[in-house]
Amino acid sequence: MKLTLLPENRVIEFDPAAMPFSEHGKKTSILDVCLNHGAHLEHACGGSCACTTCHVIVKSGDEHLSPMDDDEADRLDMAPGLTLHSRLGCQAVMSGDITVEIPNWNRNYVSEGGGSMNLGAAIPPPKV
Repeated sequence: MKLTLLPENRVIEFDPAAMPFSEHGKKTSILDVCLNHGAHLEHACGGSCACTTCHVIVKSGDEHLSPMDDDEADRLDMAPGLTLHSRLGCQAVMSGDITVEIPNWNRNYVSEGGGSMNLGAAIPPPKV
């Protein structure tokens, strides 16, 4: 199978039967494929469908993705730049070749070096 990431036009070719599961998102999801092949896709919640940072726009191959469930649809309603072809990378499981665009608001979301964004430590309320 092939996953093409735009705008960098990076193509990841992989055998889903030989791929290890990274435990971020569903097995063989767009996020899982990216992480197993060194491609950064933001995922602040660890792939648990609790945020929209892994939002991608499917440019081709919609028919090769798992159907969207209610949890993903509800979460996507909060995503900036939502389109009719938006999916969460952690939930969209691949079964064939697809091409996705990482929205421009999400590109370079993390400083160089990759990794998930640091949400910072909780600051306790001041003592009164």
